[in-house]
Amino acid sequence: MERKLDVGGTLSQAFSIYGSQAGVLIPVALVLFLIVAVVNGIAAESVVLLPLGLAVSIIAGTLYTGMVVALVSDVQDGRRDYSIGELARSASPVILPLIGAGLLAGIGIGIGFLLLVIPGLFLMTIWAVIAPVIVLERVGVMKSFGRSRELVKGHGWQVFGVILIVFIIVVIVRAILGAIAVGIDDSTVAQIIFDWIGSSLTAPISALVAAVIYFRLKGANDGDTPVPADPGPATV
Repeated sequence: MERKLDVGGTLSQAFSIYGSQAGVLIPVALVLFLIVAVVNGIAAESVVLLPLGLAVSIIAGTLYTGMVVALVSDVQDGRRDYSIGELARSASPVILPLIGAGLLAGIGIGIGFLLLVIPGLFLMTIWAVIAPVIVLERVGVMKSFGRSRELVKGHGWQVFGVILIVFIIVVIVRAILGAIAVGIDDSTVAQIIFDWIGSSLTAPISALVAAVIYFRLKGANDGDTPVPADPGPATV
């Protein structure tokens, strides 16, 4: 019998791993999302560049999630903790598929939000686990979208609920940091710095949630918990 995704349990597990692995997760996020913060700071100056900022954010988020997936697998199996270097290298065999999938997802979700928001939310839900699928199942870019939708099928509202709660948490944290930035120095540089800090603190939440959702969906649908595949290159 198919088991439904447990929203509360998913969030609890993600935050538990965050607490125990913050010393590894945050430094890697600081490096990766510095680029995102700079691009978003520039994009904020022009409406025309906003889609670029969104695309870069989603690509970075997908890549970071790919790094985090193997860590979550090891933590679940109780084998060992990751080092900063291991986390950064964990997605290297599939970095191009992750970037490609992130780019396509960014374009699709961006267009979806322009089309009255709801299509964007739908795509965010069915594509919630494309990064874990690429890293652990070694499928190509296009197949990862179909595989993600296959895993989410039957659990859509639960996945959406988790995404919504995480989105609210991220918005609150970013809003608080944004307000602090304005209070200290209402300049573009200050906004970039606080956006960088906010991204680095919240990116692990989103990445861990995606990874935990993947493992729980696999368990609910297939009754098993996958381990990373042989680290050969994925097909594009």
